[in-house]
Amino acid sequence: MRTSSSRRAPGRARRTAVTAVAALTAGTALLTGCGGDGEDAAGDGTITLRVGTFGSFGYDDKTGAKLYAEYEKSHPGIKIVESNVADGQKYWDTLKLRLSRNSGLADVQAVEVGYIAEATGASMADKWVDLSRNGGADLGAFLDWKVKQATTADGRVIGLGTDIGPMAICYNKELFAKARLPTERTEVGRLWAGDWSKFLEAGKTYRKSAPAGTFFHDSASGLFNAVVSSEPEQYAGAGGELAWENSPGVRKAWDTAVAAAQSGITAKLRQFDEKGTWNAAFKNSKFATVACPSWMTGIIKDQAGSANQGKWDIASPPVAGNWGGAFLAVPKSGKHTKEAAELAAWLTAPEQHAKVFAVNGNIPSTKNTLSSSAVVGAKLPYFGDTPVGEIFAAAAAGIRPAPISRWDGQVKTFLTDNGILDIEQRGTDPAKAWENVKKLVDDKIDQ
Repeated sequence: MRTSSSRRAPGRARRTAVTAVAALTAGTALLTGCGGDGEDAAGDGTITLRVGTFGSFGYDDKTGAKLYAEYEKSHPGIKIVESNVADGQKYWDTLKLRLSRNSGLADVQAVEVGYIAEATGASMADKWVDLSRNGGADLGAFLDWKVKQATTADGRVIGLGTDIGPMAICYNKELFAKARLPTERTEVGRLWAGDWSKFLEAGKTYRKSAPAGTFFHDSASGLFNAVVSSEPEQYAGAGGELAWENSPGVRKAWDTAVAAAQSGITAKLRQFDEKGTWNAAFKNSKFATVACPSWMTGIIKDQAGSANQGKWDIASPPVAGNWGGAFLAVPKSGKHTKEAAELAAWLTAPEQHAKVFAVNGNIPSTKNTLSSSAVVGAKLPYFGDTPVGEIFAAAAAGIRPAPISRWDGQVKTFLTDNGILDIEQRGTDPAKAWENVKKLVDDKIDQ
């Protein structure tokens, strides 16, 4: 995925909860693309299954692995329609609203890992089909911790893992060369090995000889997400309680992102912004590095475009981590829950994970696929001879998932969009920005 973070899901628009709900209530069609509720597409008995996603899942028939066309061919009574949204926060806000109304939902809905604890919580768990009993998925094929994340307190599995987000740093070799930095990936990784502060120093070195109009890194908020994703303590305590304010991981990520913002090494962009400014900056080579969970490779390919093929490479990150990853879930209110559960199980089966990785770079969340030669030995044409599979598979082996709370996604949004982005784009004092985040958490999150 994803995340987008990112997938993603990673990009969040700056907004308050009040304005978000107002926009959603006004009828913003973000999940299904139309008010279908899974109705039959025609009078011939064909069933239309609607899939709601965000970021880059790699299923589609245009730039993805063409999984929908493959499924339709083997299931002639099924037609699949995907509705995709770039902004993961807006997607989730809309999904929650429609779940509360039991209407307007897609038959299959993607859920980002930052919101899976909320999706499995007491107020929402009954909204989903139990995929341990429906659809025929082989739960034993998935990473154990991935299944656990999507399991409710009473043992129901409400989501099947799509991907995980082992971390790397993607960099533009052409810009590195012009800035007199090494371009070979092993040497690049040595610039910042073991310490995010070394990454900032590399940025300052880049700035000294940078091509005019370019920056070392795309976004301080993206850097925040990368750093916090490499920490054992993030937003939650061991028991799943919200503990962001005193978290060493959050504080380290905040301090690193603030230092980047204030040193002038970032392009001051918001990832996944609705205006497409971030996307355009890929195409126009405005920044030299981006924190790169595996799902980001698909976004680079799509946004940087064919003119920049071969210019991007992938190096090890300062510290290993996992940013993003997602699940497919089936709302109970759908008209075709049996068929939807079967589609979700098929899309997340090991065979399909391998196909998506080969095209989009999303690292699978199934055990055997993750360690298979198809993944470990894989390369992505867009990245030339870069051993993409080897790099991300090695990173995935070191993932130790941190505890998550039901509020992780919302707190992350406040910290990035209402905190770091204000520092980066508007010059807000960091202490003031931190207090603004605290106030938002206190006002908007009911613990």
